[in-house]
Amino acid sequence: MADLQNVLDEIVQEAAECADRGVVASYIPELAKVDPDQFGIAVALPDGQVVSAGDAGTGFSIQSVSKVFTLTLALGKLGDGLWARVGREPSGNPFNSIVQLEQEKGRPRNPFINAGAIAVADLVLAGHQPREAIGEILRFMRQLADDDSIVIDESVAHSEMAHGDRNASLAHFMKSFGSIDNPVDHVLGVYFHQCAIAMTCRQLARAGLFLAGDGRDPATGAQVVSSARARRINAVMLMCGHYDGSGEFAHRVGLPGKSGVGGGILAIAPGKASIAAWSPGLDPVGNSKLGSAALEQLARRMGWSVFRA
Repeated sequence: MADLQNVLDEIVQEAAECADRGVVASYIPELAKVDPDQFGIAVALPDGQVVSAGDAGTGFSIQSVSKVFTLTLALGKLGDGLWARVGREPSGNPFNSIVQLEQEKGRPRNPFINAGAIAVADLVLAGHQPREAIGEILRFMRQLADDDSIVIDESVAHSEMAHGDRNASLAHFMKSFGSIDNPVDHVLGVYFHQCAIAMTCRQLARAGLFLAGDGRDPATGAQVVSSARARRINAVMLMCGHYDGSGEFAHRVGLPGKSGVGGGILAIAPGKASIAAWSPGLDPVGNSKLGSAALEQLARRMGWSVFRA
């Protein structure tokens, strides 16, 4: 896999020479402390091999990338009945917008905007105490990444809880429409902790490999979800994974992907690879600036775009 390693090394070098690295998220104080000069990228292949470059071994807060995995868990519990609670259409609005939620009577447009992810956290929480639900999410991430060292960054979780008024507003608003079943503070506790999971690019790429394998982890043979469900998760990632920048990401990169304001992006090349890129600086709509550019280059050089003839 020398060619892939060379491509990743070249991408890291190009990133190092880029002057405009975006702006680190500041509305969560703990994220504002992260060094913006870091960049890592990792590619997990069907045989379980992970090829990486740059700061791919440095842990970061995965934030909204976690929504892919909680959606997977919730679909396992509720099946396609989940879509009665959460839509699967692009929002075209900022990730924390309340306007669309009001217009659509408390049903979030998709599971990757904040309101939708909070509704999914409510479904994961059903029948459990918050600590149990958080533990289930963390165990799932460790299982997928085949790495028991993955933890939740408690300082980030507490920072989010202390500055989560907008998310609390979204949750209370949905509760008023009957779209949230559990106590709002319990649901938000689960949501903030899932976003505070810390992973490296290598761990994150490995965790997403089942989505590149038609729902099966090709390294272990375990069927994580059905092939049909994996395709649907990838479809929602392609349409909705980058908030109001989803169309631009699909246009430039051509891969299903999910971003987080910690600067991480998980992208899937179906049948070929699971990819994680990380750089803390964000573009104006909240997606990693260098991460997006790196994935565009990787998809082009490897011929991995899903739109490639």
